[in-house]
Amino acid sequence: MRRDFFAPALRALPRRQMALSYNFNLEPSTMLLQASDSTFLIVDMQGRLMPVIHDNEAVLNTTHKLAQAARLLDVPVVATEHHSKMLGVTVDPLRDIVQSTFQKMHFSSTREPGFEAWLPAARKTILVAGCEAHICVLQTVIGLADMGYKAVLVSDAAGSRKPADHHAALRRARAHGADIVTSEMAIFEWMQTCEHPRFRDVLRLVK
Repeated sequence: MRRDFFAPALRALPRRQMALSYNFNLEPSTMLLQASDSTFLIVDMQGRLMPVIHDNEAVLNTTHKLAQAARLLDVPVVATEHHSKMLGVTVDPLRDIVQSTFQKMHFSSTREPGFEAWLPAARKTILVAGCEAHICVLQTVIGLADMGYKAVLVSDAAGSRKPADHHAALRRARAHGADIVTSEMAIFEWMQTCEHPRFRDVLRLVK
C-alpha cells in the first residue's frame, strides 16, 4: 500500500480533528486535578439560603467532607457570601473551616471588584461548590473559565431549590468549558496515590 494512501482523507479533516487524532501522548497531569494548583471555592452556602435547597443536608455534608480533605491536602478553602445582611453568614460547620470569605452583591463572583486579587495566588484550578447551582455557582464558573482559570464544578457539592435547575446548571457549565466532577473524584485526584502521607486521614472522611 502506498504511504500516501490516506493523504487525501487526512487533508479533508478539519485542523482540530487532525490534532485530536494524533494527540495520543497527553500527560495525566494535564487532565487530572492537582492539589498544588487547586483552590476550593464555596459559593454562598448561607444561613437563610441553605434550608430551601433541595437535599440540603447531603449537599452540606459533601461540601464539608471536601473542605476537610482540601485542608488535609493543603488546598486553600475559601468562600463567598452574597448580600450577607439578607442571606446571613456561611453556615456551620463550614464557617470554621473556611480560610477567607469574600463579600459580594453580583451573582457572579468574578464580576465583583477585587475578586481575582482575593483568590489564592498562583493557583489556576478553581473547584466550585455552593448554591444556587444554576445562579451564582454557574455564573461564577463561567466567569472563571472566561478569565482563563480551569473551572471545575463539583456536582454533588452544589445545590438548587429545584433538581431540574441543578441538572441544567451542570449541562450549561460543561457546554462553556468547565469540568464536572464529584467530590470523591477531586479527593482521589488530589492524593494521586495510596502512599500519600495523608491517605489514611482522608480515607476516614470518605468511608
